[in-house]
Amino acid sequence: MAKKLSVNKDRILEEFFRLTAFDAPSYQEAEIAKYLRDKLESLGLQVEEDDTRERLLKEDASRTKTASNLYAYLKGNGDPILFSSHMDTVNPGIGKKAVLHDDGRITSSGNTVLGADDVSGLTAIIEALTVIKEKELSHPDLEILITVAEEPYCSGSRFIDHQKLKAKEGYVLDLTGPVGTAAIAAPSILSLKIGVKGRAAHAGFNPEKGINALSIAADALANIRTGRVYEDLTVNFGTISGGSGRNIVPEEVWIEGEIRCLEHEKALCEADLIKEIFEKAAKKYGGAIQFNLTEHIRSYGISKRKNVVKRFLAAAKEVTTLEQPETITTYGGSDANRLNEHNIDTIVIANAMENSHGTDEYTTIAELARAAELTLRLMTGQQ
Repeated sequence: MAKKLSVNKDRILEEFFRLTAFDAPSYQEAEIAKYLRDKLESLGLQVEEDDTRERLLKEDASRTKTASNLYAYLKGNGDPILFSSHMDTVNPGIGKKAVLHDDGRITSSGNTVLGADDVSGLTAIIEALTVIKEKELSHPDLEILITVAEEPYCSGSRFIDHQKLKAKEGYVLDLTGPVGTAAIAAPSILSLKIGVKGRAAHAGFNPEKGINALSIAADALANIRTGRVYEDLTVNFGTISGGSGRNIVPEEVWIEGEIRCLEHEKALCEADLIKEIFEKAAKKYGGAIQFNLTEHIRSYGISKRKNVVKRFLAAAKEVTTLEQPETITTYGGSDANRLNEHNIDTIVIANAMENSHGTDEYTTIAELARAAELTLRLMTGQQ
């Protein structure tokens, strides 16, 4: 076992509490972004930002409290390595209050999420950089990417300025589970929004003149496999809306769902199949459909033989409480999907957060320290 590096638990705890106190739901990151920029500059990093804020505002003018992605650089010796986390949280995320319990667990006060997703990642990066500075530890060139609006299908990372990144390998700190776990494969995620058009009529006096859009939708859905359709592909329809009254044959309904698959082309094929089934049902009843497909992120898979994985496994072995570090496939998306799409070999590492996206979210002091130590080892090459 290699000797422990000098992460500071008290400082980690203080930083974690400071960061979770910011109200930073997606598209409301301006305040925490300013703090993070000042913090990174105080540690000696050169900090830049892109035009993400302006581009998000063009999409929706109400996003006045959003910010841009941050890029920070620390010059060293050796090929650059990228470390990334995101600054936004899911809701309920306004008025968060972190509570430290006697057993070392940290939770919210119960009415909001804690925000460990992804403040624990930010805390680990900041602590590792702090130790590097105070101990004057050697390291390769380090690139830090902190994104906005990650939670809504990685919306902010659509606008990453890849000219600002030179690294060919990276680690995204954004995974639940024990420290020592890494996701080396993740899916494509496609959203489906399907409008079904029929014809309105009075349900009592002349229903035969109507075309029931809900019946068309039901017919189609009855012929579509959902859940885990294949080992590597899932389909779900989560919402349906429409109709104008109980006594009116519904003229229009909208159905929304998603496809997740580890093979991008396979996901697109499944979308085509779903479209065909809806078209067939619409033709049967004399209606029509409008099929909208949105590609959020593309799948990736990183070989265990890649250096980015081998470096993780060697470093994680020295800090994890697991018998052995673990590599997994996840069906959640992250900014790693976008980085891999731009030829940066990137994996997602567990960073001390559990039950993310719920008011029962928690972390522990011990895991926060392990996440910081792992990040420090990866930044310095000490294993």
